[in-house]
Amino acid sequence: MRIVVTGRDGQVAASLLEAGQARAGVEVVAIGRPELDLARPETVIDAIAAGKPDIVVSAAAYTAVDQAEDEPDLAFAVNATGAGKVTEAAARLGVPVIHLSTDYVFDGSKDGAYVETDATAPLGVYGASKLAGEQAVAAANPRHLILRTAWVYSPFGRNFVKTMLRLAADRDEISVVADQWGNPTSALDIADAILHAAAMLHGDKGSAAFGIHHLAGTGETNWSGFARHILDTSRVSGGPWARVRDIATMDYPTKARRPANSRLSSAKFAASFGWTAPDWRQSTEAIVRRLLTGETKQALTA
Repeated sequence: MRIVVTGRDGQVAASLLEAGQARAGVEVVAIGRPELDLARPETVIDAIAAGKPDIVVSAAAYTAVDQAEDEPDLAFAVNATGAGKVTEAAARLGVPVIHLSTDYVFDGSKDGAYVETDATAPLGVYGASKLAGEQAVAAANPRHLILRTAWVYSPFGRNFVKTMLRLAADRDEISVVADQWGNPTSALDIADAILHAAAMLHGDKGSAAFGIHHLAGTGETNWSGFARHILDTSRVSGGPWARVRDIATMDYPTKARRPANSRLSSAKFAASFGWTAPDWRQSTEAIVRRLLTGETKQALTA
């Protein structure tokens, strides 16, 4: 099975490349700029076709949540038009597409975890562009699997785990928002889930599971709880530690509004594919230890 993933420098693409190397019979090829530039739709179809995929994973995205408020045209060009072109390319090649979306398609007003049938109502440009991307993907290829995920972190790129470790090396106390709730999700777990689902879709064993599924870490917390677990794990492992001070969203104003509750239920994915993410604490501990032992060359400054 040959998987072509867009977004060569992203956390999910890097995690897929690593996971693919450990799987017999699986080849993962990552493509990105300049060969594939979602802001330039004319590059997409030829770049995807050159990869000769059995499955396309659409992971490239514009993810600068606050900056998107100032660059709505670019956000929509990448996350909506570009995602649609990637999916159109997969359809032309007669292969399925697995597309990554986000918890930010919801407004956070629900009391409880969101399921796939809940009404979407994004609060900002980023969420709106990703929702438009979901719609473009669904329209371009009936063989689509849209995976909404949340609070993604990994040993690669820039993310909350690495930020907390970096800040703790320089500060005694870190202020972190305590009134936004969600599911921290390891990109390594996302990669494992994608490979699991892709094998089923490639073998036509999961054809009935096309459509929208939520895929997030098991368990829930707020950002400050996430930060505490990261830093407590770091201290036990001999790494940096700092106190975490709870603050409210209003104490940390950002250009884009965030949902107060973006918890996702991944029960549908578990039922469709027989795969459930580990508890977020377990996955976080593994990545913190990996970062501290230097197994990831990009280190904490990446």
